Amino acid sequence: MRMNILEQTALVKESIARLDHWMTRYGWAGYDPYDLKQHPFLSSTSGSAFSQRVLRQILLITESFFPSIPRKVLRIPKTVNPKSMGLFAAGYQVLYETTRDTTYLAKAQRALQWLEENPCQGYDGLCWGHPFSWQSKILIPKDTPSSVITAIIGDAFWRFYQSTQDHRFLHPCQSICEFFLRNLNIDVLEEDSLCFSKTPLDHFHIHNGNLFVADFLIKVGKVSGRKEYLEMAEKALTYTLKQQNEDGSFCYWGKDQEKECKIDHYHAGFEIRSLHSIWKSTGEKRIYEALRKCYRFYCENLFTSEGYPKMKPQSLYPINIHSCAEAILCHSTLAPDFSETSSYLGRCVPWILKTMQHPEGWFIYMVRKTKTGFDWKLKIPYIRWGQAWMLRALAECYALILKGEESRSIS
Repeated sequence: MRMNILEQTALVKESIARLDHWMTRYGWAGYDPYDLKQHPFLSSTSGSAFSQRVLRQILLITESFFPSIPRKVLRIPKTVNPKSMGLFAAGYQVLYETTRDTTYLAKAQRALQWLEENPCQGYDGLCWGHPFSWQSKILIPKDTPSSVITAIIGDAFWRFYQSTQDHRFLHPCQSICEFFLRNLNIDVLEEDSLCFSKTPLDHFHIHNGNLFVADFLIKVGKVSGRKEYLEMAEKALTYTLKQQNEDGSFCYWGKDQEKECKIDHYHAGFEIRSLHSIWKSTGEKRIYEALRKCYRFYCENLFTSEGYPKMKPQSLYPINIHSCAEAILCHSTLAPDFSETSSYLGRCVPWILKTMQHPEGWFIYMVRKTKTGFDWKLKIPYIRWGQAWMLRALAECYALILKGEESRSIS
């Protein structure tokens, strides 16, 4: 389904308005795909009676098709996630810059204020984590700061600084950089390369997190004249670029830690957008070449022939709202520099809005393909995973469309 520019503008504008109206009505707090997993009843198996183990299994199976039910049974509280607040702050800021509607500005400012009032405590700089525990190769307790979450939130402060040139917004950015350098574990792999950990508790080598940190250090380092920020970012960038695959992709884990190469849509988008930002900051040809190869792999392997976003290269299903949001955000971000983005946006945006947006305005979590070939929609409004990422993505897309309209009217 392809649309002309006026149809695209109306479609995206209406989608944003519906989502914003729903968020305004129901607020920042909500459920998350990971808030259930570490509930004591589901995460503990020691000494459990057979009936309890059966009930746990029933709840987990139920969650796969009716995600709201076990959360209500176990009384999982709705929480405000710092990551979603960073995405809302950046998304509303973009909408304000695009429309000059002060209602959007007020919402962005409220989100930033919440973030300033709710950082993780006991670290050398500003940082944030999830309000629930989550299991990776190790258990990460709730409120443990994450490099990815902190960098995404840092982007919101950075956008306010760029827009206003007010150093009140630069100070939090510098504080975030201090957290990266002083509290994350930094593994030096070679003399010219290193990798930042995901949290202060691990030594994970994860490329999207490493690139998020490098990008943020470069942006803030160039403005504030902090040479050490730039030097550390350069070494982090070198580590990840050395591990780029021949086809242009990056594995989720560093090859020195994980032999299996795992690739999914939204982490690939994280890597591409970080490389794009670093290239725009530095102008280095080697970064552009790595970006170009990675973006080509992304377009050729993580979309169907119709332009719909795939979760993994092997399959469209499950259709995940996070992948859908990243598809819109990644193409919109790269649009000024890569002409092929318009073709993908023109096909995937209408399909995503038709497939994933609920009539009330919020976005569903996922569409599964059952064994009988039936599409099963998991209709739950996860705030961080769906609503925040979609607002951020649609804001960028809307700004891009309006710029296209302006350029046409000028020409």
